[in-house]
Amino acid sequence: MYLVVIGWMYVVLMMSVAEATNTNGSVLGAIVTFFLYGLLPVALVVYLMLTPQRRKALKAREAAELRAARGQAEGPDSAEPDAGGHAPGAAQNSGIAPVGKEP
Repeated sequence: MYLVVIGWMYVVLMMSVAEATNTNGSVLGAIVTFFLYGLLPVALVVYLMLTPQRRKALKAREAAELRAARGQAEGPDSAEPDAGGHAPGAAQNSGIAPVGKEP
């Protein structure tokens, strides 16, 4: 796509030079030719052609922000429980005494 843009800008530049160097032309006419045939249409076409890429980048950025917001909202206390099958909490004394000791 950029090759077409570069080629068109070259053509418009040559049109502007021809306008400026012609006996009936003027520098103001060359500037108007360059802007109206070159910069404005090319800027519009490039803007329109890059719209899908901008949308894709915006969605990716929003998804990353959403993932980051969810990660901060959960915090360390709301983590998923472990799969060990035991209730969380401090160790408790068991009702069975070790061998050779009285309870």
